[in-house]
Parts: sequence; C-alpha cells; structure tokens
Amino acid sequence: MDPITNPYSPGAGAPPPALAGRDALRRQVNIAIARIRRGRAAKSVLMVGLRGVGKTVLLEKMRVEAEAEGVHAIRMEAPENRSLHALLAPQLRLALLRLSRVEAARDLAQRGLRALAGFAKSLKVTYADIEVGLDLDPEPGLADNGDLESDLATLLEEAGKAAQRADTALVMFIDELQYVAENQLAALITALHRCAQGQLPVTLVGAGLPQLRGRCGNAKSYAERLFDYPEIGPLASDPAWPRYHQSDEDPVPDQPTLAPLRSALIEKGMIYSPNHGDTAFTVPLFDEFMRRIMPGEAWRTT
Repeated sequence: MDPITNPYSPGAGAPPPALAGRDALRRQVNIAIARIRRGRAAKSVLMVGLRGVGKTVLLEKMRVEAEAEGVHAIRMEAPENRSLHALLAPQLRLALLRLSRVEAARDLAQRGLRALAGFAKSLKVTYADIEVGLDLDPEPGLADNGDLESDLATLLEEAGKAAQRADTALVMFIDELQYVAENQLAALITALHRCAQGQLPVTLVGAGLPQLRGRCGNAKSYAERLFDYPEIGPLASDPAWPRYHQSDEDPVPDQPTLAPLRSALIEKGMIYSPNHGDTAFTVPLFDEFMRRIMPGEAWRTT
C-alpha cells in the first residue's frame, strides 16, 4: 500500500478516515445535551476504556457536533500535575464572556464573571496554579468561601443561569479524567449535582481509563445516578466493516464509506477492468470477493 495514502491514523487522538460504529453513543450525547437545554433531566456521560480505542477522537467529535448546535463547549484535558479548577477557570471565563455578548444574558454572565473572580481569588492561596484574567471585581459572598466544593458549585450554577437565559447550554468536555484528584473530582460531581437539581443546562461529557468509574463512586456515592459510563472498546465485526458501494449514486445517509469506490480503485491501479488487459485481479473477481466477505444483503442487489 502507498504509505502516503494509507488511511491508518497513528498517534494519540488522530481522527480516522471515518468514525464508524459510534453513532448510538453520539446520538445519546446529542439527546442529553438537547434535553438539558430544554430544562429536562439527563445524565452526564463518562466514556471509559483502555488506551487507543478512540475515546479522545470521539470526545472531540461530540464537541464539534455540540458547538454546531449553538452550545457553549469547554474542552480540556486533565493533566497529572495541575488542578482541575486551574484548567477550568480560564475556559469558564471565555464561555462567560461569550454569553455576556447575548443581550438577554448579559447581567447574569457578568454576575458569573464576578463569581469567577471571587472563586480564583479565594482559592489562590490553596491552589497556586490558578491563573485567570479577572474582568470584574469579586462580589462579596459569591463563590469566595475558600471551600472548593461549595465555591465550584456556586460558580457553575451562575454560569448555568447565564446559559439558560441565553437559551443554550454549557457542556464540559474533559479528557483523561482519571488524573483528577479525588477531592477535586468530588467537587465537580457536587457542582453537577447542584446544577441538575436546579434544572440548569450544565453537563459533563468526559473520558478516562476504566478506573474512572470506581474513582467517581469513591468520591461521591451518588455518582452512579448522575453519570452513564459507556464502555469504549474494539468495534464489533458488523460496525467495523466498511460499507461497499458499487457506484457513488444515492449514497446512504450518515453511512461513512471507508473503502474507495470501485471506480476509484480502478483509477488508482489497485484493480483493473477487463478493458485494461488480462490481469490477475479484474473487476469481476473483485466483486465476487466483496460478495463473499461483506456482511448484509441490501448492497448485493446494487
């Protein structure tokens, strides 16, 4: 195979040519986001799985789809050497600044920015890695108690109220969640719980190694009722097969094509039609080969 056109995508988080076999999970997340945007209950989603199964690529795809629907998305990767809120604070600031441009949500977004200022200032002593630009002065008594669990819950509530007023949602997409310290994970779970109780449009779509499920349960006993934990693993045989098309007319909606069309294979010199001469692997032989190995019956009549 030509190494330049080889569709294999090595590396961490490199998107494949087509994201096959994950449609049901993507739809689950899209529905959950649409529900919270309308003030209805929905669980946050934490994808768990081993390295290399596509969690990061899937998380990024979900973020892109959410933003296409007008949702305010926060994208982060939890590192081993920084606190979660040190990463969250600058991203929340950007989200609140965007919300402040919506006339209906301006006052609530500015209140959220004041809460962020109090949050960063009060926790700076304990967590020195918090660095965030402060656009407004803190409001006394608003997310400034110095207690991470209480202050983060207040901060996300204020951000959620602004998002609600703007008729949108605030969705945190966080990768490598297994690295978050247990007390910080507990604070995040508490904040999400408070937002759910207030029917505020704030949710989490996360990813991590399999131990994440147990760590969430250890952090807060009610975590299992707040989250769905879909397991991401190797694809089953049917979703993993490419859908083979005899022609490029009437493509099947939402069905990614991994294999090139037969005509493209001919042009690339990978197979030959009879008028190209007597070859070992002609188009009829190729078609017969595909009929033997491809699952399903619908395509066989085309």
